[in-house]
Amino acid sequence: MPKNRIQGVIFGILMSVTMAYGMEVYNVAWKMGIPTMPGGFSNMTNVVFWDALLEAAYMWLFVFLFSNLWGTRGGAALAEKIVDPERDSAFVQGTARSCCTVLIMCPTMSLVASILFNVVLGGMPVAQLPAIWVGTLIKNFPMALLWNLFAAGPVSRLAFRRLFSHVGMHDRESDAAPAPDARAGLAPQYVEAESRD
Repeated sequence: MPKNRIQGVIFGILMSVTMAYGMEVYNVAWKMGIPTMPGGFSNMTNVVFWDALLEAAYMWLFVFLFSNLWGTRGGAALAEKIVDPERDSAFVQGTARSCCTVLIMCPTMSLVASILFNVVLGGMPVAQLPAIWVGTLIKNFPMALLWNLFAAGPVSRLAFRRLFSHVGMHDRESDAAPAPDARAGLAPQYVEAESRD
């Protein structure tokens, strides 16, 4: 995972884009009334993906901003209170951190969406904002948690590993002692990849 600030920013952008797009697909479908139709989400059409892309094109910036201001740190701080690095596996620690980050970011982004889409663009009275926010949070939280754990997180980590796989390979080669065979210092997956080329 990220080893320096630049890699951290790139990973943050990947997570922000994947979270924003998934949540916009979900919310655009709701705006179109798709979940209320007989058959529910099975009635989705491709226009949902396009409309969601248009909204995600700017919503990811809010996700990135607020995750950097308090979402990521707040989620990590909460996770540290419930996991034990000595006892819990890396998988449990990472899952707890993801869940705790959603606990911070979902209320934040639900408030942003309530203000932007309901009050500013929708013309709802500001006095109704608390109720709109709570309703938006109730609707979004299950999807945000599941999307983070099963789609955005894994896709972002996969993309990140692909982007920086050569960086990791270079670091391993420079750390390894010189060997007679040039491939001897490589991890097995890199040896396999070279032999297929």
